[in-house]
Amino acid sequence: MGGLVYFSSASGNTARFMTRLGLPAARIPIAPADEMPAPDRPYVLICPTFADGEGRGAVPKQVIRFLNDPDRRALLRGVIATGNRNFGATFALSGKVISDKCNVPVLYRFELSGTDLDIARVQAGLEKFWGTECLTMA
Repeated sequence: MGGLVYFSSASGNTARFMTRLGLPAARIPIAPADEMPAPDRPYVLICPTFADGEGRGAVPKQVIRFLNDPDRRALLRGVIATGNRNFGATFALSGKVISDKCNVPVLYRFELSGTDLDIARVQAGLEKFWGTECLTMA
């Protein structure tokens, strides 16, 4: 059984996806002064992509700060990335960057706030990844 941690910028796309996903999750705050979540069990990270045209800056600074803590990073088991397909090769690049740096799999990628199909796929994928208890975690 595992948890979910996510980051959503002021645009709110990832937050809207998480609301529709309907699973408990901890949010990495937008403001640097706000307290970071402290996961106490393995988790999957859901992260948007903020890359420039060359792919630089793909992972939001708040997510880098969150993962720079060794205790939080040690519990990371996978990443789900979001992005905008208009950016071509850098679509959902944050997932690849985090996967490569933290040696965890990219479990899924979706665009903006996701579709109903994305929601269904992520719910089913997390259930399979963690086992059926995922959908009832508190």
